[in-house]
Amino acid sequence: MNWFDSSVVYQIYPLGLTGAPYENDGIQENRILQLIDNGWIEHLSKLGVNCVILNPVFESEAHGYDTINYNMVDVRLGTNEDLRTVVDVFHEAGIRVLLDGVFNHVGRSFWAFEDVCENRENSEYANWFNINWGGNNEYNDGFSYDNWAGVPYLVKLNHQDFGLNEYCAEVIREWEQEYDIDGLRLDVAYCLDLGFLGYLRQIANELSEKRGEKFLLLGETMFGDYNAWMNDNACDTVTNYECYKGLWSSMNANNMHEVAYALERQSGDKPWDLYTGKHLLNFVDNHDVPRIATQLNNKEQLKPLYGLLFGMCGVPCVYYGSEWGIEGEQKFGDHELRPAIKEPEWNDLTTWIAALAKAKRENPAMTEGDYHELQVQPTHLVFQREAAGQRVIVAVNAAGESAHLHFDAKCGRAVDLITGEDHDFGGGSEVGPYSCHWWLCER
Repeated sequence: MNWFDSSVVYQIYPLGLTGAPYENDGIQENRILQLIDNGWIEHLSKLGVNCVILNPVFESEAHGYDTINYNMVDVRLGTNEDLRTVVDVFHEAGIRVLLDGVFNHVGRSFWAFEDVCENRENSEYANWFNINWGGNNEYNDGFSYDNWAGVPYLVKLNHQDFGLNEYCAEVIREWEQEYDIDGLRLDVAYCLDLGFLGYLRQIANELSEKRGEKFLLLGETMFGDYNAWMNDNACDTVTNYECYKGLWSSMNANNMHEVAYALERQSGDKPWDLYTGKHLLNFVDNHDVPRIATQLNNKEQLKPLYGLLFGMCGVPCVYYGSEWGIEGEQKFGDHELRPAIKEPEWNDLTTWIAALAKAKRENPAMTEGDYHELQVQPTHLVFQREAAGQRVIVAVNAAGESAHLHFDAKCGRAVDLITGEDHDFGGGSEVGPYSCHWWLCER
């Protein structure tokens, strides 16, 4: 088991949290130090987090995914030294750090693309991009080029060029050396050439050997069979968008069968299940989708939803601010999803998530255990996870009424890992409205 498998992850979009201007104004301000000065690292420690993802921190034109310099921290956030200071303080708190690696595309002001604009076919970097010299574009460059998802200012990189790939490898080596990071989130990994992805895995393995522990590659994936991007020649783990949809949709539609199908398909105990034994990154919101408190029709379901998120197979990820229930509707530019927050807050929901994180990390059945469904109905789901001599039954009630659940627990008594309360399975199990229980069964 590598360190990631038992992690509780927290995601921060630094340009948003720190209140940086939407467009790069070229004015240096040491905003990233807010993570230290405003109590965020202490907050994460109290929450039970042991890994943080920092979305793009390097020099870009606007939102961070339009990189113009991989070797310099965005001036809106501060300096390279500031980033190293932040990583060091996270490490002192026992929190590993992943940076966002954006290697599928760059901004138009990326130095190599500017060289192409100036020198055209004679540029030594011309093959770093897929260019049609007989075309044109909305910028009247006198040529056209492949971009990402039809966005003209995101210039797609051509990873058939070995010189480009070696440049990217050196960037990653320098990030590990200069900032002591523990791995990468690979942006739109599902778009990356699989040969290039395999090369990145070689670099990651090299850095793992150097560090004496896993240098993690976390790939952003959305659809299809995730095994294409999650294997020994690609990413260690990927984002679980399939279950993301099922998690909130099952609550809104009073149809727990939807998420139950996804959980069984992904991590069940049948030979045809897809990812059993693997640890995908699970989430209920992030910087690209609506805040879960906005997505849910009924905010009373936040607690059982987070109970399910932490109770299912895989690694849970919390997006900054959502642990106390902030809202955010998705609009053009995604600014509402990535707000400035001066300092963290704490409420009853945060306390609940902290209790889940503690129970998750302290019990091997909840980090390594398999998945076996015991019962599913429109508004409740019961399943079992078992590992290392532990057997835990997770019961989720998404309804506003109490429920009396009857299933074969194969034991008489248990203790709730979240609350510490004793539980008797005799005569059925009573669960309150909008609740979740993790019952550690007696041996």
